[in-house]
Amino acid sequence: MKIRRSDRLVDMTRYLLEHPRALVSLKFFGERYDSAKSSISEDLGIIKRTFQERGTGILETLPGASGGARFIPYMLKEEAESFLQRVVDEVNDESRLLPGGYVYLSDLLSRPDVLRQVGRLIATQYLNQEVDAVMTVATKGIPIAQSVATFLNVPFVIVRNDSHITEGSTVSVNYVSGSSTRIEKMELSRRSLKRGANVLVVDDFMKGGGTLNGMKSLINEFEAHLVGMTVFAEGEFSGNRLVDDFTSLVKVNAVNPNNQTISAEFGNFINTVFGSGMEK
Repeated sequence: MKIRRSDRLVDMTRYLLEHPRALVSLKFFGERYDSAKSSISEDLGIIKRTFQERGTGILETLPGASGGARFIPYMLKEEAESFLQRVVDEVNDESRLLPGGYVYLSDLLSRPDVLRQVGRLIATQYLNQEVDAVMTVATKGIPIAQSVATFLNVPFVIVRNDSHITEGSTVSVNYVSGSSTRIEKMELSRRSLKRGANVLVVDDFMKGGGTLNGMKSLINEFEAHLVGMTVFAEGEFSGNRLVDDFTSLVKVNAVNPNNQTISAEFGNFINTVFGSGMEK
């Protein structure tokens, strides 16, 4: 039985949103809705226009026998700034102060509404780059990595400070903690990454950059390629950072435990991503 166009449009949109970056053939949609390819093409044209007008993402349509449609999510600058402003306002709450100049962020990174937008925003930066896996370190970076991986439709891998017997043999590296200058170790299962993989590194918070630098070393051990590094928030750091090629959504400029104040603002993400010619 044929499905009405209105019902078909709703279901096609849902399917595309749930399968980002996956190439879906016209034949698949035609058989799914018992409709001609010409009708499916018209429907995709409507969805493509709506996605573009609303800033939902790009719907690529590829011609030919092996062609189809691929949805690539992104976020426009106006929506990104609005979202990050709300995050900055919440981070500036003095009740988030922790000893050692750290800021409590766990509640933000446990909220689905925040994580969904963080994942979509970070995926926007790597819109035109080939990413095979998203890497983070246990444990607080895991929700971010999972969200980003969902929008990029790739696996995410978790680096740990100690190995688990269920992960088999591992590759380990020693790294210098940027904030404490201590030598620490991180490990990753040998089965997690393929040689030559393009890896995106994400994390929740960065000060000296030691953890990010350690993951860079681990990627090199796998003979893989680093695509980029993005953190949810960067903290103020007086020394020399071990990495400088990163983007941050939020920057915490000053934490004063005595006055119980936090000074947070946009990180370098907006200028880096939307200041390089990307559609606003």
